[in-house]
Amino acid sequence: MLTPAFHYDILKPYVGIMANSVQVMLDRWEQLISQDSPLEIFQHISLMTLDSIMKCAFSYQGSIQLDRTSQFYIQAIEYLNNLIYSRIRNIFHQNDTIYSLSSNGRWSKYTPSCPHEHTDQVIKQRKAELQNEGELEKVRKKRHLDFLDILLFAKMENGSSLSDEDLRAEVDTFMFEGHDTTASGISWAFYALAMHPNHQQKCREEVQNLLGDGSSIASEHLDQMPYTTMCLKEALRLYPPVPTVSRELSKPITFPDGHFLPKGILISLSIYALHHNPKVFDPSRFAPDSPRHSHSFLPFSGGSRNCIGKQFAMNELKLAVALTLLHFELLPDPTRVPFPIQRSTCISGSSTNPEVCVPTAIMQLLQELPVKDHWVIM
Repeated sequence: MLTPAFHYDILKPYVGIMANSVQVMLDRWEQLISQDSPLEIFQHISLMTLDSIMKCAFSYQGSIQLDRTSQFYIQAIEYLNNLIYSRIRNIFHQNDTIYSLSSNGRWSKYTPSCPHEHTDQVIKQRKAELQNEGELEKVRKKRHLDFLDILLFAKMENGSSLSDEDLRAEVDTFMFEGHDTTASGISWAFYALAMHPNHQQKCREEVQNLLGDGSSIASEHLDQMPYTTMCLKEALRLYPPVPTVSRELSKPITFPDGHFLPKGILISLSIYALHHNPKVFDPSRFAPDSPRHSHSFLPFSGGSRNCIGKQFAMNELKLAVALTLLHFELLPDPTRVPFPIQRSTCISGSSTNPEVCVPTAIMQLLQELPVKDHWVIM
């Protein structure tokens, strides 16, 4: 139902919208860098990507980057992310009772209210707009509907069984995935280019030769920056915004070595582990003539259930990096060095049993204990 919202033709006019959102962010940076101190960019990028997704997928007409309420939403999402990752990394917090007694567990009961309120307001506002006959007729004449209009029209005209709760869940998920993971990808791309100034300069020269001052960037330009694209893919390889994906087996499977997994088990794939070689930043691995397995690079997952917004995200990534390189030189902050992800092993159960990620050192002790037949050590 939602695939038409990401049709190639509908993505073309989004390029101008995204470029405007990026320019608002860059103008803000021009004001801030006069303070001659390192600039923490992630929240700025998050507001920019939220601005883009709101205008492209939710028919929003305002300026998210200038809206203080949206800043609260971004901060709440960041805090929720920290709560989730903190719980994943603590073996004792996998138990719901123990977690509920912790300070993080108590906070986790209240923090989601801010994102939900933001989502409810977006849906309410768009519903009100569609009550206007002129707006409704204008939307009906569109060749392609955006994400939210598809959901609302399905509910209004086709007798969709989508409840209000289901609608909010869809919008919650898409709004989060449409801005947070893209913001993460852009931020890590900036970090990778800052750490490798030679590659950064090659990208800048490519963009300058293609775009000049960048004032007339269009969708066709995004396919004409091969070296920049190679660098962005290499950044996504080293720093995948979604480090893990999970799938529930719809049927049993037997591997060539005889190992068997039953139907219903939850399989987790560490994209971070699949991709990661922290010592080598080599964009040439993504050269057009460079051979590699079709599933060796999965920043947007793979198969029929891969990320529906893959091309949308890549377009935004290219735009943000290209326009930024025309205005700024990226330098790392020596006082803010990212820490590596702790190696861990996951025990995954069925859909009724949560995934547990265990530090490798503890896992070596747990291997002496019996494991339920329907669990898998990964």
